[in-house]
Amino acid sequence: MKSWIILFCVVFSQVECIQDFPALDDIRTKTPSYRQADTVKELIRRLIGPRSSDFDVTVDPTIGVTNKDTFKLVNVGNRVLISGTTGVAAAWGFYYYLSQYCNCHVSWGGDQVSIPVQLPKLPSGGVTVTSNDRFRYYQNVCTVSYSFAWYNWTQWEREIDWMVLNGINFALAFNGQEAIWQRVYLKMGFTQAEIDDHFGGPAFLAWFRMGNLRGWGGPLPQSWHVQQVSLQHKILQRMRDFGMVPILPAFNGDVPNALTRLYPNAKVTHLSDWGGFNSTYCCTLLLDLNDPLFKTIGKAFLDEYIKEFGTDHVYNTDTFNEMSPPSGDPAYLSGAGKAVYNALTAADPRAVWVMQGWLFLGTGFWTAERVKAFVTAVPLGKMIILDLFSEVQPQYKRLQSYFGQPFIWCMLHNFGGTMSLYGSVNSVNTGPYFARSLANSTMIGTGLSMEGINQNYVMYEFMLENAWRSKPRNIINWVQNYSMRRYGSFDSDITYAWKKLMGSAYNCTKGGYEDHGPEVIISRPRLYHPIQPAVWYDPKDVFIAWDHFIHAANKFQSSKLFKYDLVDLTRQSLNLLSISLYHSMIEAYNKKNFSLFLQSSESLLTLLLDLNDLLATDEHFLLGRWLESAKSLATNERERQLYEYNARNQITLWGPSGNILDYASKQWAGLVEGYYYPRWQKFVTELLHQWNDTFNEKQFNYDVFKYVEEPFTFSRSLYPTVPTGHQIDVATKLYKRYRPMATTELSSLFNHLAHTSDSWARLKEKLLYVKVSGMEFMLG
Repeated sequence: MKSWIILFCVVFSQVECIQDFPALDDIRTKTPSYRQADTVKELIRRLIGPRSSDFDVTVDPTIGVTNKDTFKLVNVGNRVLISGTTGVAAAWGFYYYLSQYCNCHVSWGGDQVSIPVQLPKLPSGGVTVTSNDRFRYYQNVCTVSYSFAWYNWTQWEREIDWMVLNGINFALAFNGQEAIWQRVYLKMGFTQAEIDDHFGGPAFLAWFRMGNLRGWGGPLPQSWHVQQVSLQHKILQRMRDFGMVPILPAFNGDVPNALTRLYPNAKVTHLSDWGGFNSTYCCTLLLDLNDPLFKTIGKAFLDEYIKEFGTDHVYNTDTFNEMSPPSGDPAYLSGAGKAVYNALTAADPRAVWVMQGWLFLGTGFWTAERVKAFVTAVPLGKMIILDLFSEVQPQYKRLQSYFGQPFIWCMLHNFGGTMSLYGSVNSVNTGPYFARSLANSTMIGTGLSMEGINQNYVMYEFMLENAWRSKPRNIINWVQNYSMRRYGSFDSDITYAWKKLMGSAYNCTKGGYEDHGPEVIISRPRLYHPIQPAVWYDPKDVFIAWDHFIHAANKFQSSKLFKYDLVDLTRQSLNLLSISLYHSMIEAYNKKNFSLFLQSSESLLTLLLDLNDLLATDEHFLLGRWLESAKSLATNERERQLYEYNARNQITLWGPSGNILDYASKQWAGLVEGYYYPRWQKFVTELLHQWNDTFNEKQFNYDVFKYVEEPFTFSRSLYPTVPTGHQIDVATKLYKRYRPMATTELSSLFNHLAHTSDSWARLKEKLLYVKVSGMEFMLG
């Protein structure tokens, strides 16, 4: 029996956080209860329309325990009364009833809200649920760029609705800050040109804000500032109306290069290169945190921000993100921590600093002694640390619960918004309970800290339930119920398929796969040091899951979420098959086996086009939607070009010269056909041209950048924004074509394509010319 099946038997006692933090008592909603209740009622109307009359909502902070959220559900005649300590708690209670009693489901990929005509009855006396912790946190500082860069109010309204339905009460709210910085910098005497050189472009603001980059993707148009300030007002108003606590941005020391013109005596340091960017964009100027000017600028920013948007007294700022501080002296680090905190309290004496604990991972710099000096420089309870990668690389134990500072156990899970099936379900199932059970634990919440959304939703629903579950779950039972909620009915094929996936792709327990990449399809091709995709599971389990999804497909013709998952599972299956095709192609080239090379390269290129056709059937897998969302925010042609370039560059080159190449890759229709396919086609072309020579990979990298990758980022080609074809029909066609390949030896796999590949016929005729995907080559 697989280890993930038996882990649910481990028993954790429900341990309260021993530490009490009176300093956090200021972090609570100021919105009147009636307004919170009305906001939840409006959400219910948006989600279920006329059936909203079956529910009533009240908000009463006195019904639960202090510093935790509670909701109560009771039947009143044929209706359900939902009471919550906050609007968030009430919305959470509503979704609890929908999911646990009505088998409904709300997700990033769509909703299944078929509520029974007669509402299911609750137990006599109703149901009361209290959160395990004070906070349920949401977002990574990168999410705003990888997923939310082009969001309008309609999308933000939906996202905030989703947050509160899942009990999230503590979330980043970062929009509009560049407009505030512009006001501050202009008052200080910077020129507009100096400010424009400093700000990053819309798709890269996350890394500008963290001090990794300056100027890349910019300049920001003035219309962007106007839009984002207006949008931020709507976001904050809605979050506050629900009773959420939004986390606002603060100063981290990153300043324009022209600071030394205005303040020649300021103590500044050029930070080291990040991501291989050249001096135009890298090596940002850091104002020493102990320089008195740090406090002055930090206060000026918060004063202006609070004047515009108000405050809930919680601020995020991350210093030294993925870069080492100028000194490792504990005294220096202690002073740095104090300086950041003092800049916050200079503007808001009730300020609480929220910081990502990401900087403490993966380097030898942040020893326990140095971390202690940095975090304990802030009064206990006035700093909240996001243990950002708790499911894989938790730091709270190594750092003794952050030496007394409260922390939040976060599931990071995703990097760059990539789309491979992945999860560490075992760790997510037990980790939060273990962290709470530690002696002197300072854990005060759970959180989602993914870099990008719209992928692997099963892991997020599973993680979110840790906020109210009293112990780890039986994963088999849980995923059966999950599939029933998601698709609206039970099916044995689907249940079995999800069990296979949860025990394989979603149960990564091996080290070295934390970023679950790369994939063959989305990687720049190479001959030497071949691409080694991260596969920590038996691919057979994914193929078996694919079998059962196809077998059940006719039953779920009307389920949008089933069709979404079928496309996603078929996508993953084709990715797995591409590994064999690629390695066969490389082996054939190295051994000069022309027939095998021709077969495997043709098969791989065909697979890419088939993948594009598959992705084109579902609206969630369309490049056109990403690009058009970007362009829709523009007010003139120049802005449209800038925004489209930002959108294209982020998901491909990530920088002017492929600095973080393919880190934020997406498997979208249009991107596969217009970017990945031409790249692989050129690779095959060059291998054929150099068949009798030593392959010049350095030259290939230069050429593929010059003729494929960079031109794509500047292209203005249009891509569909509506799907074409039917998900089940195309997935079934591809299943029939490719599934036999997964059960045969590699040689048999290529024989399977012999009857449909034109290149095979040409090869048999032993012509000097071969044609691969429309391109002809003369073989020497």
